[in-house]
Formats: sequence, structure tokens, C-alpha cells
Amino acid sequence: MTAEHTRLVAALRELRAGAGLSLAALAERTAYSKSSWERYLNGKSLPPRQAVRELCRLANEPDGRLLALWEIAESHWSGRAVATPAPVSAPTPPADESPRPHPQESPPPAGTGWRRLGGSRLLVVLASAYTVIVGGAAALLFLLLPDSQAQEDEPPPASIPFSLAPQCHGAACEGRDPMRLICGLGPDTLASHRTATGAHVELRYSKKCGASWARTWGTEIGDRLDVTADGPTHGVRIRNKDDAATFIYTEMTEVRPGSTVRACFRPASADGERECFEARVGGAAATTRPPSSPVASGPRE
Repeated sequence: MTAEHTRLVAALRELRAGAGLSLAALAERTAYSKSSWERYLNGKSLPPRQAVRELCRLANEPDGRLLALWEIAESHWSGRAVATPAPVSAPTPPADESPRPHPQESPPPAGTGWRRLGGSRLLVVLASAYTVIVGGAAALLFLLLPDSQAQEDEPPPASIPFSLAPQCHGAACEGRDPMRLICGLGPDTLASHRTATGAHVELRYSKKCGASWARTWGTEIGDRLDVTADGPTHGVRIRNKDDAATFIYTEMTEVRPGSTVRACFRPASADGERECFEARVGGAAATTRPPSSPVASGPRE
């Protein structure tokens, strides 16, 4: 499995766990069998694009980000991501171009004829040897290239062991991507909040990784989300319409049981107020709504 396929599998497993869907339920509510979903969710085979869309639909999640992950994973799986440069041929001179006449040379001094002839023979021998070596190397590469390319195009066998265990813990997760490091598999939702602009924000926590992060969706271009605990603040900005059409994550911050995690959402609109909410690791999950008359919960930066 490639790193891109690993990231896709982690996101699919998180969606399934968050929606509480069993393999049997997926088989009943989609066109794919239970055994197919088992292969997709364990990284044994790449799911079809439609299967990714179906899972997003059942989990009530935007499908933009997952489909983008699928496109990247599929391009590496199929080998399309490896570009093969076209061979460059030497330019061919025009047909009507005749060889230029060499200027007349003065006759060589006496006694130099043998040395000039010997030098010419030596050059001929070296050129012949060079041609043989280069030609042999090119032939060898030509014979080996198809097999190498075929091996790259073949998907990895399903029997290769693969672990979806988290790839970091605690301080090692600080400032890193929760999906890439497999921390986004079945995390807890510490708190959720709906902003005055209609965006959704969640504080997420992975016990196995000892880290927390925030995610948001239903956003607008220019919105920003920050998360902090006892260390640095990590933020993410909605940069384009693709970001706004899917759910976006902040980087992770290290937490421990009892730590307080804080998320702040800042809308792009100039008259919008920053909205912050907190949750304690190990506490009960909470859901908050925007107040009827929005009041800033902190100074705008």
C-alpha cells in the first residue's frame, strides 16, 4: 500500500466508525458486498469511486475531500502517477542540405604521416568500442524496462501484512496531520459547535495518539479555525471552493487526560465575530449553538 492509499483507508474507516455502520449494514445499503467492504476498509484493494461516494452519503459527510484522496490513491495504484519521459531523438538535418566542403589543408611535414595515420586508427578503434558499449547498455535497459514497469503497475498482493496502528503519540504528534499518521481512526468527539455563519466545528481526540485537533465543514472561503491546548496554536484557513465543499482538519496538538482543548472559529466576513469553545479530555461530549445575538468570545485578530 502506498502512503496515499493508507491515508484514504484511514479516512474511510473514520467515516464508518463515526456513522456506526457495520460491514453488514454497508452491504445492505450499498451495491457492494460485505466481503468487498472488508477489503476496502482493510487496505486489501482500492475501492471504486462510487463506493467512496456511497460511504460519504451514509455518513452524512461531504464527499469532496474523500474523492480527492481517492483520485491521488488511484493514480498511484494504477501507475498513472509515474510519468515516463519520451525518448529524445537527435535532430535530422534537412534533406537538401549538402555537406560543406573542407578547406584545403597543406601537406603534412615529412615524417608525420605514420603518426597521423596511427592516431586516426586509434580514434576509429575507440569510437567502435564506445559504440559497442553504449549499444549493449541500451539493449540491456530495453530488455529490463518492460519487466520493471510491469512490476510497478501491478497492485501489491493482498497477503502483504499492513498495520493501521497510529504512527505517533503525544509530543511526536504535535503539529502533524491526524489523517496521515492514522490518528483519525475512530477518534472521540469532545465537543461540537455550530457557528453563526452555519459552519460546523468539532474538537476531536485520539486516546491512542494522545493528541487532539479540530475539524470544520460548511465553511466559506477565508474562514479560519484554530486549536490549542497546553502548547502551540495550530490553525487552518479555507483557501478555495474545494476546501469549502469538504471537511478540513487542523494539525494535532498534544493532550493528556484532563487537558482543556480550545477551538476558535473566525469567519471571513469583516463583521463576523470570532467564536470559541472548549472541552476537557475525558469529559462528556458537548454540543453548543451560536447565541441569538452573536457576541464576540474573544478579540478579532
